[in-house]
Amino acid sequence: MPSELQPPTGRRGFLKGAAGALAVPAAATLVGVGAAAGPAHADDGGLPDYAPVPAAATGPQVNEAGYYVGQIAGNLYWVTDSFYQAMFLTTRRGVVLVDAPPTIGHNLLRAIDDITRANGRPSKVTHLVYSHSHADHIGAAGLFGTDVVRISHAATAGLLARAADPNRPLPTVTFQDKYQLRVGGETLHLAYHGPNHAPDNIFVHAPEYATLMLVDVLYPGWVPFKNLAVSQDIPDWIKAQSIAMDYPWQTFVGGHLGRLGVRADGALQIRYMDDLEASTRSAIASVDPAPFFAKYGAQGNSWAIFKTFLDAVADAAAAPVAAKYTGVLAAADVFTRDNAWTLLESLRIDAGVLGPFGVHP
Repeated sequence: MPSELQPPTGRRGFLKGAAGALAVPAAATLVGVGAAAGPAHADDGGLPDYAPVPAAATGPQVNEAGYYVGQIAGNLYWVTDSFYQAMFLTTRRGVVLVDAPPTIGHNLLRAIDDITRANGRPSKVTHLVYSHSHADHIGAAGLFGTDVVRISHAATAGLLARAADPNRPLPTVTFQDKYQLRVGGETLHLAYHGPNHAPDNIFVHAPEYATLMLVDVLYPGWVPFKNLAVSQDIPDWIKAQSIAMDYPWQTFVGGHLGRLGVRADGALQIRYMDDLEASTRSAIASVDPAPFFAKYGAQGNSWAIFKTFLDAVADAAAAPVAAKYTGVLAAADVFTRDNAWTLLESLRIDAGVLGPFGVHP
C-alpha cells in the first residue's frame, strides 16, 4: 500500500473518534425527519452547544478503522467516514471509483478490498472519476498509481494544472457535455449541466442501479454547508438541485456526511432553500438601514455600513428558517445564518435585489 498520503497517527485517531461519535446504527438511515431539538447554549468549555442532530440525519456506524462500506445495489457500493463519501463499481475488469476524499484516504483501498474479496471481482482500481477539482473530494487520488484512467470534465484539467498538486494527478480523459463510461459490463453516465458548486462539477448517474452522485449540491438530512456550500455560482447551484431531481434516481450520493439520500431529501432541501429565499427577500425589504447609515456614515466608514446592514438582514432572514428546520434538518442552527448571508449577496449582485443600495433617486 502506498504510504505517501498516510495521515499522521493523531489525525487518524481524531477522525476515527469523531466519525464514531457522529454515526449511529444503519437502521437509523434513510428514514423520516427527527424530533424537535432544544435550544443552543454555551457548554462548560466555552464552545457553543448546538441543537442535537436528528437521528434520521446520521448514517451507519463506522468500523474500528473509521469507515463504513455498503452496497447500494448490485455491483455499486459506497464508502463513508461520516464526513465524506465516495462511490465505486466492481466490474469484471477492475474497480471504477468516483472521488477519493483524503479524510477516507487509505480506507478507500481497505473498503474496496472488503467488497472484492467477498464478491470475487478484481480489486485494482482501473478508472477514477473526478466529480470536480476540489482537494477535499479528490485529494487522495494519488493513492491509485500512475496507470489509472482518470476521467473528468475538461475544466477540471485546467484547474488541476493550475493547482499543480501531486495528490491530484491530471485527468487522462476529459469531456465537455456527456461521457458514457463502460468498463467490464458496467456503465456510468457522466454529464455536465453548467457551473454550480464549482465551475467543473459533474453529475454521475448509474441508471442500472437508479443512483445519482452529485457532490456539494444536496445534503441529505442536513442543511447545506456554510455559505451555501461555498459555491461559486449561487443561481446555478440552486438550479442544480432541480436538475438533480429531474434524474430518475432512488438513491443519492452527495459526497458528504454519513448517509445516502432518498428523493424526499432532495425535496426537503428545495423547500428549505425556497423558505430561505423568501425570508431573505422579506428581510431586505423590512430591515431599516437608517441606523447603519447614521452611525457609520458620520464616520465615513462605508464598509461598516455595508457590514452591519448585511449582517442584520442575514440575522433577520435566518431566524425563522432556522427555527422551522431545527430538528428537521441537522445543523439548521449552525449554518442557516451563513447561508442567508450568502443568499443575500447573490440576490443583490445576481438578481438585482439591492435594497438600500439601489438606484439613487
